[in-house]
Amino acid sequence: MPRDIVYTPKAAKPPAAYSQAVKAAGLVFVSGTAPTDPETGQFVGATVQEQTRQCLTNIAAILDAAGSSMDKIVSVTIVLADEDDFAGMNEEYLRWFPANPPARQGAKLPARIPGLKVSIAAIAEA
Repeated sequence: MPRDIVYTPKAAKPPAAYSQAVKAAGLVFVSGTAPTDPETGQFVGATVQEQTRQCLTNIAAILDAAGSSMDKIVSVTIVLADEDDFAGMNEEYLRWFPANPPARQGAKLPARIPGLKVSIAAIAEA
């Protein structure tokens, strides 16, 4: 089964260990995406709402490069540095998925990365 590596300069460049996304089996698997500005390489936002917005903006750019879109997301994984940020993350998240939201799971970030409040991964239909 063929698979395509997805890359766009409109989202943050990933480390060498993984791709922004992989398109395979009719799906797009977007790697955990940090709230990174693609131009500066720096985290965007002091609040979890701002960081959630940047994560989802990056995911939208990656999905667009893969020929997909946010409305085709079927599953999301959200990783928070601090579980107390759940309400703030959810506030911004609901702006992106106001109706018929995708399936979702969450986790707590296993390591502290200075400034990082949230990372989001997604699976979408291609």
